[in-house]
Amino acid sequence: MQQIDDCARVTAELAGQRLDQAAARLFADYSRSRLKTWILSGELRVNGALCQPRHKLSVGDQLTLRAVPDADERWQAQPLGLSVVYEDAALLVIDKPAGLVVHPAAGHRDGTLLNALLHHCAGLAAVPRAGIVHRLDRDTTGLMVVAKTLASHASLVAQLQARSVKRRYQAVVNGTLRAGGTINEPMGRHPVQRTRMAVVRAGGKEAITHFRIGERFPAHTLLNIDLETGRTHQIRVHMAYLGHPLVGDPVYGGRLRLPPGAPEPLREALLGFRRQALHAWHLALCHPDTGRGMAWEAPLPADLGELLQALREARA
Repeated sequence: MQQIDDCARVTAELAGQRLDQAAARLFADYSRSRLKTWILSGELRVNGALCQPRHKLSVGDQLTLRAVPDADERWQAQPLGLSVVYEDAALLVIDKPAGLVVHPAAGHRDGTLLNALLHHCAGLAAVPRAGIVHRLDRDTTGLMVVAKTLASHASLVAQLQARSVKRRYQAVVNGTLRAGGTINEPMGRHPVQRTRMAVVRAGGKEAITHFRIGERFPAHTLLNIDLETGRTHQIRVHMAYLGHPLVGDPVYGGRLRLPPGAPEPLREALLGFRRQALHAWHLALCHPDTGRGMAWEAPLPADLGELLQALREARA
């Protein structure tokens, strides 16, 4: 088996946690029991030092993992099919469909984008998280970039941290907005419902979302959205905070809103749209090897296009 050579830095969110707990989040490719074994054997160290699983971490601590996994500790390649928009020796750009989980986790141990990537390119087994450097929610569609080498992985991570990767989305929200704007509200775990995110001012992480009006309808708005930061569920949380949650959002959308007097085709379209109406249509970055600026676009998926068509026909 190929040796694992990976590292991660402890953020403020993980500070104060036990080493074994934080490792399970930072090295999610491996089971908790395997990570604990590697901690005890010294293959997973903190700032180069051997520590016990209960060791409390501080902001900035460097976790280094150098180990050889057992065969069953790696995720399995699966022929799930990918919609490839662009590919070369350094990177891969895909158009992710709705319903595809990006990374294995509890309840989704296989059938994920990571499993599909390993089948598409076996060499991705040597890259952290099979080259995945950013994520889309399961039911969000659109463009994602994947690093195919360690060098391109480092470059793309650095670009994301520098906020130079441009990610643009289209979203259909409830209600009519009259102008665009910027939402600059910190985010973190919901204080009570820990599986959800929320605007959290005490201890939340910076989260900035820019939005512009794309098209207005009597009771809905199509928005063009640019992310400056990339927090989990950021667009969904920020738009709900603004009072305009995404159409179909099962977590942050609240009760389904049917406009009074809406024609039957629109009612059917809204009732049948069972995911957040969010699509990552534009991605731009600098190529890791050449430094050349590159950009890609992905057309709206069929279901979102049909929803917009129903909104336009009802407006006419």
